[in-house]
Amino acid sequence: MSTEAQSAIRAAAAIQPDLEGDYVIDDVVALESGEVLVRPTQRYAMYGRLNAARDNAVFVAHALSGNAEVATWWPQLFRGAEPLLDLDRDCVIGINIFGSCYGSTGPGSVDPETGRLYGPTFPLINVRDMVRAQEKLITALGIRKLKLAIGASIGGMQVLEWAVLFPDRVTRAVSIGAAPLGAMGLGLNHLQRQAIMLDPKWAGGYYSPDDEPHGGLAIARAGVISYKSVPLFEQRFGRKPNRTGENPWISTAAGQNGRFDVAGFLDYQGHKFNDRFDANAYISITRAMDTFDPVRAHASPLAAYSRIQAHVTMVGISTDWLFPPEDVRSMAVVMAAAGARCDYREMASNHGHDAFLAEPEHLVRLLTPVFE
Repeated sequence: MSTEAQSAIRAAAAIQPDLEGDYVIDDVVALESGEVLVRPTQRYAMYGRLNAARDNAVFVAHALSGNAEVATWWPQLFRGAEPLLDLDRDCVIGINIFGSCYGSTGPGSVDPETGRLYGPTFPLINVRDMVRAQEKLITALGIRKLKLAIGASIGGMQVLEWAVLFPDRVTRAVSIGAAPLGAMGLGLNHLQRQAIMLDPKWAGGYYSPDDEPHGGLAIARAGVISYKSVPLFEQRFGRKPNRTGENPWISTAAGQNGRFDVAGFLDYQGHKFNDRFDANAYISITRAMDTFDPVRAHASPLAAYSRIQAHVTMVGISTDWLFPPEDVRSMAVVMAAAGARCDYREMASNHGHDAFLAEPEHLVRLLTPVFE
């Protein structure tokens, strides 16, 4: 991460939500899978204040392992020389998605029908289910229309569903590094879930909170390799031995070779992830990513995208091979052909899919003209 990005994070450390809460949908929520959630909860956080007209609301949708507290994982939206969001003007709202482990209903929640944790029985949730629930929360806050909806990865998927499902509720929509996953992405997500399920401590998904399948989750998270790029990894790691001093050409006492530097990085990322995430939640959210397709419930792409009333900006990332920029650009072309006001911008970065987090100052510069 650049020095500028690190400085922005330190500067944003003092930003705390003005309001945090839990919104309970006091009803049975029907899901597209045919299953239901009974009185599900959504954890949300608000930064800044709604104005009298309640027309200054900005929804920031989080990525896979994010949460409702936007300033903790995307502080550069608020800080820096050219912040996108001004808390003297904007009211920023973050909502934790269903399936997560940060406050909203997910596998770690109690199923009110059984009195036990959902665990692996948590229903299949898709992005459309998430957005329908978010709309109920936004309405409960007295917000008629979002000034802006912005997000990346599965957050970008949510933004696109907002624009299609609730066309009169969004003025501007910015979706970054998001499109229906191709076969490669679907395959990688499957392998990550299999790594978790093959952990001896998986226990069919009914593992103890004190004895979780950390080995499998760490391997799954090492799939973060798909969030990076070949040029970045060659520049950063190449064929260098692990920086701990291991020698890949000599067997260790355990009968294994020492690691190369890239292996040490992936292992570190995986083990660090265990401290803040849950295996069942990881499975739930990656399945939601797999099933994302904003066109699926409509007669055709033109029928789906002709519903959009927001001004949509689609952002591709030049080295993203999980969501290739050509896929993002193709969606923008179809939206425009359907009559939507849609423009495409491309972020040039060696950081792959993770560029929106690794080089946020670059993203802010790219998007600033959009808002001007």
